[in-house]
Amino acid sequence: MEGITVQRPHARTALACSATLLLASLTACAGAAEADTQKPTAPQGVTAQAGSSTSVHVMWEQATDNKKITGYEVYREGKKAASVPATKQMTDIVGLTPATAYTFTVRARDGGGNLSAPSAAVPVTTPAPTPADEEPPTRPVKLRGTADGSRTATLSWGGSTDNVGVTAYDVYQEDARIHTVPGTQTTARLTGLRPGTVYTFTVRARDAADRSSPDSNALDLTTASAPGAPASTAPTGLRTRTTAGSKEFLVDLSWDQPDTGGTIPAYELYLNGKLTTTIVWGGTPPAGRATYRLTLSDPPGTRYSLKIRPKLPDGTWGDFSAQRTVVLTG
Repeated sequence: MEGITVQRPHARTALACSATLLLASLTACAGAAEADTQKPTAPQGVTAQAGSSTSVHVMWEQATDNKKITGYEVYREGKKAASVPATKQMTDIVGLTPATAYTFTVRARDGGGNLSAPSAAVPVTTPAPTPADEEPPTRPVKLRGTADGSRTATLSWGGSTDNVGVTAYDVYQEDARIHTVPGTQTTARLTGLRPGTVYTFTVRARDAADRSSPDSNALDLTTASAPGAPASTAPTGLRTRTTAGSKEFLVDLSWDQPDTGGTIPAYELYLNGKLTTTIVWGGTPPAGRATYRLTLSDPPGTRYSLKIRPKLPDGTWGDFSAQRTVVLTG
């Protein structure tokens, strides 16, 4: 019959096999094209500070990669001592020997398993043990600083004293240690910050027995916004006052509300980084400075970090306020 082509079974099988082989070949080629064979750059700015007679704090700057950094590996005398995720650029190496010299390097790792070349080697010597050191250092005083543009900040403070000696100062941002400098230094330059963000910094002194001082005063800094970025929606001027009741503690909060171009119907209140309650006004939301009373039934001496953020007129959540620390005392 004209116009009709009969395809034999073996011909159909051959065509199917050819298509399968072509698909496998294309898949293999695509996989080969996407293979990550380029190593990350070696981490720069590596520092190593003895935090105590048996520990060293190692820090470094973020490395770069053609795709993505997935982690870092820290080496002591050429042997791997720690692995950390890409979100961290610091770690503590513990279990060291007092009064001993060490050398540390850092390598970056990407998603393809490629390791960068080692960073420059950094030497450090742990101090001698101080078994008689039973007193923590005094708190650092007069913490002050400036935001240098949108991604860096410079801090300075008054030095602490210790019955034996201060070995390091630790910089904290919302109760998380983000930087360490030696005990002879009372300034720190912080990098890798986000534009248009409110940060709350404190500093603690540390001695060779690994005892930390009380926190310094808290310092709020706001980095400059990136070009074209919207204005900050963070509440400002957050203040707290704690009073003891018969069986509970009352924490009175007050703050200046941000200008969002409309009414702010609610706020989220976070304690120790976790959402605790949503503040919803019973009637018309207040204008200007707002207040709220929080009731806590924890034992005396309990310590909380506290921050809030507004619900914007478009229904999304705005920027966080600076953080405040509350200690429940009578």
